[in-house]
Amino acid sequence: MQVDPRAPELTTDDFVAMMNATRLCVLLHDAVTKKILWANPAACEMLGWSVTELRPLKANDMSSSAQQYSRVIGRAWLQEAVEKGASRIEWHYRSKAGRVIPTDALAVRVELAHGPAVMVQFRDIEREQEIEHELAMTTSYVDALARHTSTVALMLDAAGELRFATDTAVELIGATLNEPLGRLTDLGRLRLAGRPATWPQVLALAAPVTAVQLEIPRADGDPVWLEGSLERLTEPDGDALLMILHDVSDRVQDSVRRERELHQENYLARYTAMGDMAMAIAHELGQPLSAAGNYLAGVRTRAGALAGADDLAHGLDSAVRQIERASTIVDSVRAFVGHLEHVRQVVDLNEVVEECLYFVRLRAAPLRVRVVARLHPGAVAVRCERVLTGQVVLNLCFNAIDELAVCDPRRRELTITTSREPDAGVLTVDDRGRGLSHDPFAESFTAKEHGSGIGLALSYRIITRQHGRIWAGRREEGGSRFGFALPLAEGP
Repeated sequence: MQVDPRAPELTTDDFVAMMNATRLCVLLHDAVTKKILWANPAACEMLGWSVTELRPLKANDMSSSAQQYSRVIGRAWLQEAVEKGASRIEWHYRSKAGRVIPTDALAVRVELAHGPAVMVQFRDIEREQEIEHELAMTTSYVDALARHTSTVALMLDAAGELRFATDTAVELIGATLNEPLGRLTDLGRLRLAGRPATWPQVLALAAPVTAVQLEIPRADGDPVWLEGSLERLTEPDGDALLMILHDVSDRVQDSVRRERELHQENYLARYTAMGDMAMAIAHELGQPLSAAGNYLAGVRTRAGALAGADDLAHGLDSAVRQIERASTIVDSVRAFVGHLEHVRQVVDLNEVVEECLYFVRLRAAPLRVRVVARLHPGAVAVRCERVLTGQVVLNLCFNAIDELAVCDPRRRELTITTSREPDAGVLTVDDRGRGLSHDPFAESFTAKEHGSGIGLALSYRIITRQHGRIWAGRREEGGSRFGFALPLAEGP
């Protein structure tokens, strides 16, 4: 750096004047004896002694009585500055009035005309320590709020981007720690008074506070329901929004359970009525079906001599077989309404599937649905009512075909599979449709516009009354899987 030759040179008096003017406290110690040689006015003011009074004082006369501020440690600190050029320490001085003053002290070796000395520069850090303590306490409180409270706190901007979330919130909304949180609406569904709402709708009502609900979906179970408020905060750099929520999942799930119980009661009432109706229908249909069979047999006998009799006979025989099948179904329904729990019939599930394939393919062909059967290589002998179990298979397949009919033709494939477990025979029906949005067996009746829902409800009753289990779920590769398991008639 170049010095302006016209600038006046500083004298020793100038440096003394600057040292006297600075608010930084300065003590000058002899490098060998460590005696105080001089103190600036700021140091004298802080410690309450004049330079004359300071000169004969030792470390124990002007330092805290705590062990870490003993004379030995003080001399060692000053000696380190003599040997290494500088040394820093937190030193607690004691004023003439007895006040202990925490300071940040820097000892520096300086070369004076008569020899080396140690210049100690120090400042009062008591207020800084108080502020640090207050900050530490505040940090502790914030940490407790963020980590240990059940309250969910979110900070958002006007666009709905999450800027901060407590640990409880991060866990509940399914976000990842130390990663950008993203938009709130990407993690959950907003609701106002129980109805779905968009972020702009919720934001418009935050003037400054509005009640809000948030539904967080879970792939492995029931959604998490949160309820609370959204408050608009005015900040220097723009609006910020604080969302305070509480987990009310238990309350919502209790409400859902109560609603399901009401549906179940309604279902049981309708099921009882269906049983009475089924008995009446089975009783009344028996005679007409028998009479229709007799009429067809008579027509077949009289048509034997007519032209085209073979074709007519084929049609009549097919009609007779369908009437016989209808009679069998009526008898099975009558047994089902009675005491089906005590099933003694042994049936091969593979044979049940083979009997149903004709009707399944007949339904699937016009809709261009491919039907694939993957049957267990050996017999899968289970205890069940053959005809009604076949009706369950048909119902599950027909539902899958109806679903595939609205899908891309390339995805229209239905797979029927049989297998054996250690104590059960299993049948599954897989489709590549849109997948299930809910468990159909958790609701009593269907939501289809043109359906009664009796199909799945009866399927559930048929399988469970035969000591089996029935289920439905989404497939990882897309589509749905329906299945049931029935007790094996013998060991594997």
